Amino acid sequence: MIKSRLCDLVGIKYPLIQAGMGPFGTNKLCIAAANAGVLGLISSSGITTDKEQPEIFNYFCRSGGADPSADKETILRTIFRNTLEGTRESQGIFGVNVMVSAEMREAAELIIGTMIKVREEDPEMKKRFKVLVTSAGDPLPWTDVVKKTDLIWMHVMPSVQAAKRCKKAGVNVVIASGHEGGFHTSWDPVHTIVLLPAVVDAVSDADTLVVGASGFSDGKSVAAAFALGADGVQMGTRFLATEESDFHPNWKQAVVEAGDRATLIARGFVGPARWLKNARSQEHAVNTLKKSPGLYIGMPDDYSTTDMSLIEFEHESMNAVYAGDKEKSMFAAGESAQRINDLPKTADLVQRIMKEAEETLLNLSKLVY
Repeated sequence: MIKSRLCDLVGIKYPLIQAGMGPFGTNKLCIAAANAGVLGLISSSGITTDKEQPEIFNYFCRSGGADPSADKETILRTIFRNTLEGTRESQGIFGVNVMVSAEMREAAELIIGTMIKVREEDPEMKKRFKVLVTSAGDPLPWTDVVKKTDLIWMHVMPSVQAAKRCKKAGVNVVIASGHEGGFHTSWDPVHTIVLLPAVVDAVSDADTLVVGASGFSDGKSVAAAFALGADGVQMGTRFLATEESDFHPNWKQAVVEAGDRATLIARGFVGPARWLKNARSQEHAVNTLKKSPGLYIGMPDDYSTTDMSLIEFEHESMNAVYAGDKEKSMFAAGESAQRINDLPKTADLVQRIMKEAEETLLNLSKLVY
């Protein structure tokens, strides 16, 4: 059995994190992951999609057992409460992923504030709903808020410079996310094989753990992460393609059917995003090259300079997913999609991954004499 510092810090059986893949609901998946002995994450940014992406918003609420017509704090409270109930028997550990980009500031304050309140109101919630994962933004402005709590704070970032900023902010676990990842990715593409050991060398110590993300989908890749110095692994696309996953069946099937070289990069609503190749995403990539060429050469823009037709196209494509319209759909996924060919139960997947990781590490040890 593999046990790492991540297991000890969080209180999980296996050193795996199910990514919070916002703005799409991961409520049922979070429960299944936590029950399987890994860290389950609730995606929260779907709470912001009520006006521009109503299909996603309604799906987000329903998958968490919440009423879409309720106020947003009530929706979040319902989702948090239902996750606690769904993991009560296993006593699984779970958390929430919160996007903290400038565009999401108001929503992030609501989500984090609600998390803090529900934890203070319920001792069991405080015991098991104990991980805050921030992403898609700067962690430093959140230090004063988070450090007043006993939350375990993780932050997803794409560079050594950003990792050092996480350390300055007081983040407990730095999640080094390479360019292979699905949906939101970095303006400056650095792949996991380079990024992860560099981040480990830069910030890993007794107070700061490092987790690898992007490109991981099986036991061999998990073993590789440990060889690169990681304390654990976060997976998104692999957990997306599971029986319990909240994602639309068309999306899951698109991942399973993805072949070699199956993804591309085009505009997402907070920057570059990785999509499965289809006619719709290829059209989006062509339009991105014309209207936001800086995306392909590491020159960031924001909502003040972006051609908003790109964002509107993305919103329309994501709404189409949940409306069941395949022709107008774009499906986000990481490069690891080409290694995924089934839709297992989450618990079975975790066991399979960990068994293969253990066998791989044992076999590697035989190379040393």
